[in-house]
Amino acid sequence: MFDRIALIGIGLIGSSLSHAIRQKGLANHIAVATRRPETLARAEELGLGDSYSLSAADAATDADLVIVCTPVGVVGAIAGEIAPALKDGAIVTDVGSVKAHVIAEMAPHLPDRVHFVPGHPVAGTEQSGPDSGFADLFQDRWCILTPPDGADADAVERLTAFWRACGSNVEAMSAEHHDLVLAITSHLPHLIAYNIVGTAADLETVVSESEVMKFSAGGFRDFTRIAASDPTMWRDVFLTNKDAVLETLGRFTEDLIALQRSIRWGEGDKLFELFTRTRAIRRGIIEAGQETDAPDFGRHGAGEPGPKPGE
Repeated sequence: MFDRIALIGIGLIGSSLSHAIRQKGLANHIAVATRRPETLARAEELGLGDSYSLSAADAATDADLVIVCTPVGVVGAIAGEIAPALKDGAIVTDVGSVKAHVIAEMAPHLPDRVHFVPGHPVAGTEQSGPDSGFADLFQDRWCILTPPDGADADAVERLTAFWRACGSNVEAMSAEHHDLVLAITSHLPHLIAYNIVGTAADLETVVSESEVMKFSAGGFRDFTRIAASDPTMWRDVFLTNKDAVLETLGRFTEDLIALQRSIRWGEGDKLFELFTRTRAIRRGIIEAGQETDAPDFGRHGAGEPGPKPGE
């Protein structure tokens, strides 16, 4: 599909892309770049690329497709570094969970002779690093593309075909709409998970840490899994999508206060109505093929990937 693909960043998404590209035969050459020598050495040990560099510009040289797989906080600097090295007609994309910020940071650096099509594979786990990737990460998951106004139609179609070949369903929308949707479906749940686990840690004067771990029920256990996600990535997500996150957080706070009131006043009918409605949403997610209804209680077989909280 492409002669040379450059993966800038080789964490969970970058390494999973490497596996998928290899498995599907989507490129003749994979160029890997990352800023940490030890990470680059591990990527080479795992055979994730055909060439390896600490320079993003070196990896991007002569690449037909450049995929920036770094935290969103550094995408502007990456774009500035690779811009002079990009070949005419190259497609530049990313995998960030925030899109308006990515466009604002990257677009000013990229020359008109290349095609910029931001993207977001809505897939992930709480794991990070080059060892965490696997080829099926994108299978039957969604990849959202947010091409700016005037984006080259052929480039968008080529990138769409690439993600479909990786196993993803693909949908296009505006960057602003993407950021609002993901604030609701991904960013706010992660923020709540971080806060709940932090609250449990702060309650050690009443509940010991050993008791929290020993008696973790399914709900809290799942929150700890989500809260184990990459701190750098999620710090950048909240800082770069703060308007949408604060808007959804405000609505959540209002709903939480209403729920608190219902519990205080014994309004069982309101609680039952809410729980019934939310149960239906869970069933809808299963019917949409984005989850299974088989109970596993957090236990996964050896070598099997777990749920995908990074979505």
